[in-house]
Amino acid sequence: MESPFRANILKGKVALVTGGGSGIGFEISVQLGKHGASVAIMGRRKHVLDSAVDVLRSRGIPAIGLEGDVRREDDAARTVESTFKHFGRLDILVNAAAGNFLVPAQDLSPNGFRTVIDIDSIGTFIMCHEALKYLKKGGLGKDPSTGGTIINITATLHYGATWYQIHASAAKAAIDSITRSLALEWGEDHGILVNGIAPGAIEDTAGVSKLAPEEVLSKIKEKPLYTFGEKWDIAMAALYLASDAGKFVNGTVLVVDGGQWLSTPRLLSKDAVRQLSRRQETRSRVAPTGLPKSKL
Repeated sequence: MESPFRANILKGKVALVTGGGSGIGFEISVQLGKHGASVAIMGRRKHVLDSAVDVLRSRGIPAIGLEGDVRREDDAARTVESTFKHFGRLDILVNAAAGNFLVPAQDLSPNGFRTVIDIDSIGTFIMCHEALKYLKKGGLGKDPSTGGTIINITATLHYGATWYQIHASAAKAAIDSITRSLALEWGEDHGILVNGIAPGAIEDTAGVSKLAPEEVLSKIKEKPLYTFGEKWDIAMAALYLASDAGKFVNGTVLVVDGGQWLSTPRLLSKDAVRQLSRRQETRSRVAPTGLPKSKL
């Protein structure tokens, strides 16, 4: 699908994308690059990074791969510094690294819970913390009047409650809180815009393959609002937030899920609701309920 954005909207900017070697993170990297940005991608698997960088460069995108773990402060510091040294600046940080799996709460070990929190929540904060000196207005390589942009990839799991996702729900709730807090503090103090994107179910991603096996998908697809999104949809949201189009957006989480999180089971058909309403209206006229009754 053709992008609705001009090809040069990010010309001259540099982006660092964690988890940028595959899935949603890779598509964001591609689209940022196609719209003018130079891109550094960070991940733990060297062969995945190498393959992703080859694809990016084959499309004419200036790109480097940096091996590292977002949970490690030294890895984060080295990655951000290497991005700056290679490209001379840093304008956009996308935190897309994540960990998840299906597990009933009673079967989840504290270590398993901690691992997801460490990758998603603590990893997001560590990357933001290490990138601050490069993203803030007047920071290294930055104009004294303009700060950078942070985009945190989150989810809608915690908007209600989600089966077998207590660990990821807690982690994503923390990310949303981090997003709002940094938007407040760093928006005013440093001119940095901090926002989130909450994807729905996205085709051809690890999230769908791990969290929704075929027997689950067949049931999910029965929901009227349920359709699969594309990685492109999330990348377009990132482009909006990273470009001047999103210059007055700060501290928000953009839900990109086609309305899935609003969908609840329909307990009655429309006709059944209409019939029930008519019966209730007739009954209330004949024998009103809730009227005060005298005990005399």
